[in-house]
Amino acid sequence: MSSENISLPTTAATLTNRWLQLAIGVICMSMIANLQYGWTLFVNPINDKYGWGKPAIQVAFTIFVVLETWLVPIEGWFVDKYGPKIVTLFGGVLCGIAWALNSIADSLTLLYTAAAIGGVGAGAVYGTCVGNALKWFPDRRGLAAGLTAMGFGAGSALTIVPIANMIATQGYQSTFLFFGVLQGIIVLIAAMFLQKPDSGYRERMQKTSGKVKTLISTTRQYTTMEMAKTPVFWLMYVMFVMMAAGGLMATAQLGPIAKDFKLDGVPVSILGLTLPALTFALSIDRVLNGVTRPFFGWVSDQIGRENTMFIAFGIEAIGIVLLGQYGQDPVLFVILTGLVFFAWGEIYSLFPATCGDTYGEANASANAGLLYTAKGTASLLIPFTSVLSQSGGWNLVFYIAAGMSALSALLALFVLKPMRQRQIERSLR
Repeated sequence: MSSENISLPTTAATLTNRWLQLAIGVICMSMIANLQYGWTLFVNPINDKYGWGKPAIQVAFTIFVVLETWLVPIEGWFVDKYGPKIVTLFGGVLCGIAWALNSIADSLTLLYTAAAIGGVGAGAVYGTCVGNALKWFPDRRGLAAGLTAMGFGAGSALTIVPIANMIATQGYQSTFLFFGVLQGIIVLIAAMFLQKPDSGYRERMQKTSGKVKTLISTTRQYTTMEMAKTPVFWLMYVMFVMMAAGGLMATAQLGPIAKDFKLDGVPVSILGLTLPALTFALSIDRVLNGVTRPFFGWVSDQIGRENTMFIAFGIEAIGIVLLGQYGQDPVLFVILTGLVFFAWGEIYSLFPATCGDTYGEANASANAGLLYTAKGTASLLIPFTSVLSQSGGWNLVFYIAAGMSALSALLALFVLKPMRQRQIERSLR
């Protein structure tokens, strides 16, 4: 029997092991977080050096996100079939190579190539860790997916200040190389300890706990193709695209927004800590973007996925509107961007958990991976936000993003909830 399918002798050992597996997944996710969330720090330095223009540079971000997401179903298939270790090792190598290439990229072609390589690598790690969490925690999918996604959302918080400082003192190219190699090596080490639960794991948990605690949940194990034929999946996909678009805009454009608002270098003091507004916002945003994932994931385990979506997505719509209205004040810029990220990051726990509840855990990596491609679809809108901001100002971008969040909130409660209930009831007959 391979190490990927170790059958642990006791339930206690199994339950202990699953928390270890969750922790390893969080570490891996933390190490790839900067590929997305640290990107905004590099946009202005790259443009200052080569003058390619921000829209052209942000195409690299779009390429990264598209490949990070659209290949996850394929990578997830490999995870479901061969286990998480080999796929994560592959991803860690590519992530290190990507940032090393960024450090020497002297043309848009090379910058885009590095983004593509990094996207494939990050997607392999991300899809593996989220899918593995859904399998190990059928009783707490929201919390487990949230904690895993927290690694990606908040993983860059500890390194935002060091990266910003290193860019300022040693240049962005040295920063790309140092952090790329460091992050890649840590993923490789952590990946060696990953494994998936054996085939009888869920049944043993049911016997021990009396039931596997899920909310509206199916016992049918859908294949990815079967899932893709259901209207519920495509409704979730459209909602995911709308929610992801607003947050990705903030992630990719926060540096340019702060610069256009003339806030990027303005010192801000909150609770005795003083930092430049952009650095302060990025640090707080990363923490809140991470904390929200297990928080709302846990809430959804208690009150239901769609009810939680309605609350969180509604807060996101309000936060974006307020940022557009009051974001030119340095302190409010920091606080309101924090609110926007807090109400956005939970999509990366709520949607995978809902997918696992609706379509089962046997093919969770591939199924959640296909849903995750919605993030890549949303990223196609990012270059257009640069164009819109130049023609209609950032407020136009903010209002569009807020409208999509509000629509998603209403769809979750009044359309997705009854549709998903009916589908699961049919599958149980």
